[in-house]
Amino acid sequence: MTQHRINTGNHSPIKQYSRRLPLAKKEEAERLVKEMVDNGIIEESSGPWPSPIVLVKKKDGSTHDTLDALNGSQWFSTLDLKSGYWQVEIQPEDKEKTAFTTGQGLWQFKVMPFGLCNAPATFERLMETVLRGLTSEACLVYLDDIIIVGRTFQEHLNNIRKVFQRLQKANLKLSPKKCRFFRKEVSYLGHIISADGVKTDPED
Repeated sequence: MTQHRINTGNHSPIKQYSRRLPLAKKEEAERLVKEMVDNGIIEESSGPWPSPIVLVKKKDGSTHDTLDALNGSQWFSTLDLKSGYWQVEIQPEDKEKTAFTTGQGLWQFKVMPFGLCNAPATFERLMETVLRGLTSEACLVYLDDIIIVGRTFQEHLNNIRKVFQRLQKANLKLSPKKCRFFRKEVSYLGHIISADGVKTDPED
């Protein structure tokens, strides 16, 4: 499947020195590093591209301009890929370019981290490849958020099977707690989707 490439041309490595973190953020950084090591997301690095760690709160909610294509659908299911970007490998020779330090060692990503400027484009290409031929008829996808539709219950069930087969073949994993199945109304990308159409989600 898709691997993320970090093309720096012939540029020499850039070394950024670590900044001292406040105690609360230092403890959070150490917790995150341990969690990512345990889950096979990062590994120790000896590369020449260190950067200081940046902690960013995750913001949910996006918009998409193709939701009107859902008109006519009666059944809806939404899927959320589990840490979607982390399911994309980085080309081996580029891993050292993701190196970061917390002041307690140097680490690099084994998979595509959030925050890389071309990461959304890489992930979009992956999902387009995985779901090619199904989008707009059986489902819509925006990065790691998928909505599956159907005009009848049976059509919807068949569409779910098709999407699951594609995801399984690509070895992409879902976050079960964030998935919703067989709904007449769902929240998707900051909108409420139903047979009546699309409207802004007031709780988003």
